[in-house]
Amino acid sequence: METKQEICSPFLPRRNSVRKTCAEIVSEARQSLRVQSTQRPFTPRDEQRHLFGGNSVRADRDTRPPSTFSLCGKSFDATDSRPGSGTRLSPLNHKPKLPVPCSAENFPKSRSGPVDTRMGLAQARTRLLKPGLLTTLPPSQPHTDVKKKLNPGSKQRQLSNNLPSSPEHSTLPSAPRKPGLHKTLTESSKLIQPGVDSGGKPAESRAEQKELGSKDNTTGTKEDAESLTWKNVIAPVLQRLESLAADGSEDSVDRLCDLCADLHHTLADADMLGRRCNERSKILRTLFRLVDHNSSQLNLHIAELCLAMSVSGNNQLNICKLIFQSSRSEANDIFFQKNSLIELLLGVLNTEEVCVSGEALLYCVGTLKFLSGNPKILKLLLDKNCIGVAQRLIQKLCAVEDASIKMAAHILVQLTATLRNLADHPESRRLFVSFSIPPALCQVLHHYCEDEDICTNISRVFSKVSSYCECCLALARIPHCYQLFLDLLSKHHQKQDLVVRFLFTLGNLTAKGDEPRLQLFQCTGCMDTLLQLYSSYQRKDEPQQEGRPSSRKPPAPPINAQETDDVLVKLVRVLANMCIHPAVGPCLASNTICIQLLMETLELRSVHESEELLVNVAAAINNLSFYQENSQIRHNRLAIAKLMMKLLLSSSMDAMLEATRVYGNLSLHQDVRDFIIQNRVHTFAVTLLDSKRAEMCFSACGVLTNLALDPPKRVSLTLEGASAKLVDCLRDFGPADWQLAGLACQAIWNLTCGGSVKLLDPQERETMLQILTTYSDEEVLKWTQNEDTKDIYRACWESEFLPAAQKLTKALKSQNLTA
Repeated sequence: METKQEICSPFLPRRNSVRKTCAEIVSEARQSLRVQSTQRPFTPRDEQRHLFGGNSVRADRDTRPPSTFSLCGKSFDATDSRPGSGTRLSPLNHKPKLPVPCSAENFPKSRSGPVDTRMGLAQARTRLLKPGLLTTLPPSQPHTDVKKKLNPGSKQRQLSNNLPSSPEHSTLPSAPRKPGLHKTLTESSKLIQPGVDSGGKPAESRAEQKELGSKDNTTGTKEDAESLTWKNVIAPVLQRLESLAADGSEDSVDRLCDLCADLHHTLADADMLGRRCNERSKILRTLFRLVDHNSSQLNLHIAELCLAMSVSGNNQLNICKLIFQSSRSEANDIFFQKNSLIELLLGVLNTEEVCVSGEALLYCVGTLKFLSGNPKILKLLLDKNCIGVAQRLIQKLCAVEDASIKMAAHILVQLTATLRNLADHPESRRLFVSFSIPPALCQVLHHYCEDEDICTNISRVFSKVSSYCECCLALARIPHCYQLFLDLLSKHHQKQDLVVRFLFTLGNLTAKGDEPRLQLFQCTGCMDTLLQLYSSYQRKDEPQQEGRPSSRKPPAPPINAQETDDVLVKLVRVLANMCIHPAVGPCLASNTICIQLLMETLELRSVHESEELLVNVAAAINNLSFYQENSQIRHNRLAIAKLMMKLLLSSSMDAMLEATRVYGNLSLHQDVRDFIIQNRVHTFAVTLLDSKRAEMCFSACGVLTNLALDPPKRVSLTLEGASAKLVDCLRDFGPADWQLAGLACQAIWNLTCGGSVKLLDPQERETMLQILTTYSDEEVLKWTQNEDTKDIYRACWESEFLPAAQKLTKALKSQNLTA
């Protein structure tokens, strides 16, 4: 009874085991349930560097910003004002009186009334500025009211005319250097002399006057230094720029670039970048005129300096366009590696708001998208914290409302394409996780689920990062991401490049563990969505039958056979990985539509044209054949066995391997074993034992183990030389693969009916005994050099090989004694 029970042990492993060892877990997965892998979908490069590619839904130029435009010096504003805050300020309740020297309006009015209007302002100014009226101020008395000491007539004017000559006061700057400085200077300018207030109010204390005086001196010192820098360094550089701009020589552009670089360094050393230079508008006007030279290198120098000087409004937009225009040519990439433009662009993305500077942000991100296609600049972008900036920008774009949503969507198309390029760099994957990019992109998918361009770009990002364990784990932890992907697959089912990438991502997620498999299966409409996609792409090549009404929607643009196969490859992989879960597998195995679609694919496709697809279908059928209860695989086993002949007879080794695995499970049934012998499938199995691939030999041993259950079939196997090849297989692969060695022993055991049938000749028997004796000694365990897998190696030897080897050794020795 013990011998009979051992002979009838099927190749299919038992689901419930008393003691689960590492070797048993590995064996179980290897023999029947295996995770499928496939290549990531290929994303072609945009050689033309368009803002929106040819496949974009924004193909209509009227609905999207342009990729090409013309800019010249006249495109810029002559005077650059402060950047708008986006909020209209309330009017002031009073009009402040600013002291402007030598202006009649600022002098106190006489008590007798204003200047006679019949004289006119010109006459008044002439009278006030006569040299004879400028007299010396009398010594002032502290705490004396101006109205009491001065007459309302000419003495009042004399006091005002003496103001510019006072050494304690300097000319007001045209633009304040620091916030709050303008107010301080204005208040200090009202101090005519100690103890005297031009506004008629009580004078301030001496301590306060002394403090204000020191501030004035400091300000004056800074302004004097700036004036000297302007006069001695900056002004001459501007003059040389203007003279060179009028020169038409060939080397003028290179010299202009050098001068722009010198000007930038000078302003930086003098702390005059940003809005801190009084003559800033003169510098900008000179730079804007240089744009007419139409030189990309010079334009980038101009743009770098203008951004460093914090241009705003229309000028900022035109500068961003200028940079974008230069970045469209790959030949200009070298210039971006030698300046601070990338850092300045990231600064614009950090500070500007979509509602105010949306178009400028668009061209900034478009530039980064182009540059991120260059591997050298890609590393530079990571070093400049581009991923962190992108994460903050995503949060701002997801928060915009009504009027700015359209522009936010345009920006997101560029930003997600940039992240797609950044995902190629190995260092980016850690940053994607630390900056929570996967959750942020899922948030974008939720807000912009209707936008095919955004969804497609994000699908490309996920298809890249999900191929790596750390990113895949972070993605798997996002709540409801599986439902989100399924909803997008259903909504955009006709967009092949989106569908194939989300399916690839789901395949990566379900390849990592049982929890993602169950979470995906439990999503609302999971199987309906996947099977509808399967059916849609399965029949896309089939012509519509004449006279047959169609209930479907108008067909999508034609997709070639390769693209259709690519979708099905990824979809079948998801099914194959999902069914590994013990709660999901039986449901899929009993799903009639699922099994029919898999069989239909085997019928419609050829191995020559669709090799990877048919290999994945066979792998899915192999996984599903593990489940026997209410199984549609079991119900259609003969039909599937016939379809597997297509793969077995092909020239593809991968197709032959998967077909042999399927035969290994289906050969549990008598009718399938009969089919195998009738169609000489067993000859292929014996031949595969000569393969140098351990996986191929393992699958062939499984088929032979089950075929040897029937006494009549043992003779057929012996005539094909199965016993000798099994001995060779044991000798060649034993120490490296104890599972394969144990299965070879089991096949020989079944082939010899537990040693009761002498199918081995004396020489084979002797060789077999010698191999078994050597491999059964614990000394063989020292052959492994890998300390990390030493325990698993021993576990496999003890559980997989040693029991079968000891039984077979005992049987063979009995045959020797009998002989």
